[in-house]
Amino acid sequence: MAYSRKQSVPWAKDPASGRLPSRPTPGARFNGQAEYSPPPRPSLLAQVGGVVGNLLLGSLLLGSTATAAGLVGLAISFRNLPDVHQLRDYVPIATTHIVDIRGEPIASLHGEANREVISVEEVSPEMKKALLAIEDSHFYTHQGINPISLGRVILGSVEGGLGSAGGGSTLTMQLVKNLFLTPERSLSRKVAEAVLAVRMEQVFSKDEILEMYLNQVYWGHNLYGIQTAARSYFNKNAAELNLAESAMLAGILPAPETLSPFRNLEGAKRRQRLVLDRLVELNWITPEEAQAARDQELTLGRITSFQSNAPAVTDAIEAEIRRRYGEQALVQGGLRIQSTIDLRLQRIAQRIVNEDGPRIGAARRANQMALAAVDPRTGYVKAIVGGINAQRGQFNRATQAFRQTGSTFKPYVFYTALATGRYSPGSILEDTPITYPGSPPYSPKNYDNTFYGPLSFARALELSRNVPTVKLADDVGIRNVIAAAQATGISAEMFPNLATALGSASISPLEMAASYAVFANGGHALEPTLLAQVVDRNGQILFEAKPSLEQVLDPWSVAVLNQILKGVVTGGTGTAARLDDGRPVAGKTGTTSDFRDAWFIGYVPQLSTAIWIGNDDNSPMLAGTAGGAFVAPTWKRFMTEALEGIPAQDFPSPNQFARPR
Repeated sequence: MAYSRKQSVPWAKDPASGRLPSRPTPGARFNGQAEYSPPPRPSLLAQVGGVVGNLLLGSLLLGSTATAAGLVGLAISFRNLPDVHQLRDYVPIATTHIVDIRGEPIASLHGEANREVISVEEVSPEMKKALLAIEDSHFYTHQGINPISLGRVILGSVEGGLGSAGGGSTLTMQLVKNLFLTPERSLSRKVAEAVLAVRMEQVFSKDEILEMYLNQVYWGHNLYGIQTAARSYFNKNAAELNLAESAMLAGILPAPETLSPFRNLEGAKRRQRLVLDRLVELNWITPEEAQAARDQELTLGRITSFQSNAPAVTDAIEAEIRRRYGEQALVQGGLRIQSTIDLRLQRIAQRIVNEDGPRIGAARRANQMALAAVDPRTGYVKAIVGGINAQRGQFNRATQAFRQTGSTFKPYVFYTALATGRYSPGSILEDTPITYPGSPPYSPKNYDNTFYGPLSFARALELSRNVPTVKLADDVGIRNVIAAAQATGISAEMFPNLATALGSASISPLEMAASYAVFANGGHALEPTLLAQVVDRNGQILFEAKPSLEQVLDPWSVAVLNQILKGVVTGGTGTAARLDDGRPVAGKTGTTSDFRDAWFIGYVPQLSTAIWIGNDDNSPMLAGTAGGAFVAPTWKRFMTEALEGIPAQDFPSPNQFARPR
């Protein structure tokens, strides 16, 4: 059918068969299978004639030619009613769902209507029976209207006043009212319902109309459509609803906010019994089945609106989808978004940040912490935590906070020197005073205000000495250092002055984690992404991540740098990050001027993680709050749990590659 609905997507369950037959003849069992031929349907002429007959009867009873004339006027005005053919292209507002890399739900996003569109085949036979029994048991035999019931309603409204019109609506009439008409109770609206219902039945099949109704109807708590209602009320798909659950959902439809089992379980049970009695009366179930359903204890779920298992992740994905496809697609489009996030790692990261952040903050006068983790093999973002006890809609420090990186920038300087072919781990650098001319002159200092004299190339980085780093950057050219950093994916503005060598540029934790991932994978460029796949409501793939690793750094230089950064952890400033299982770890500490920022960024071949602490107002923490002492232990906690069950793996040896010349 042309009516737009959700098709199967990779993580959706197989739909259950549930096509309804026509209304059974007396004595026939209604079990969802067409075991008999449907009775002949009255012709459209006969139905319309029945309506006209009832109207004329009302006019004659009233003895009023004015009433008859008024009805003729109503008929003429209905020429301007909406064209039901437009429903061929109607796309119901639907909820967007986000899942993690394994399919575990992360969040649901929607606007005013929380709805998931499904096909009629994805609704259990019990649910369809219960709905038709209480709302329109003649659904499969009429052609949009029930002439006798409608005639009585119209006659009653003429006798009692136009404002008293109500009742007598078939399921098709209810659908057109919800789609096209206002909720006023009047004779004109009731006749408009009838006209539109007849037109709809001429254009759409019964199953198409039932499908539209099931996806359109309101079930309270901002829940639209049977799938969203089934998941919220009973934590299951519509295809899995049993008789007891179906009877309760069908029963609360007249007043879902008042009769919701979350608010009024006694009222919901009373309506459930009414539906079951009606099913027995129609001989669609046995009395024994009805009694079993009455006695069944129901387990209620929870309202799913705007739930999120990962606030920072949800906000970041929401922003990315809005940028790519727009606001309407985000909150109304019924997208299925598979993110790259691993909720196991995400929960570990959130817990550790929420535990360590306040503890470190209280001791060091720091009010925030952020974490970002990226898979170096794919660029998939595995976890992001935007702050301590972060909530939806808050500032995301993992993606939106751009802070000075301090000494975590030094690896780009040392890589650039190695890539010239003029330096090796044993090359000697001078840790001695120097002043560069300028206005004012620039005299770099070390963290401890001391000078160590001659140091090996490797040891200067392991101990994070500032002066040798600045001298090295001056020798190889700061513009070349910036180019190397940009090759790893850093997009922040970096000024071509020697202070940049010591981390004066402001970069987000996510960008730093992704950049270090390029070291971890041997120098291959990657594009960090939160999106693995985006599928629209019709099953069409809108986006699919396809990692393509291009060699952008010299492999020998990267391999040597990895060995040196391993030394940072085994015998340098980052020993607090050493993992207890002894697996190879590379990383770098970072602390900025006046202790405004502290970092540790480290990696193994399977995961690169950056952690930052500081204050949102950029005020200094306590003196001595260094990344090695206060951030590296938190990094170790996270990586220890995140890597559980993942085999240890070392980085490639420099001997495998040719040294640049």
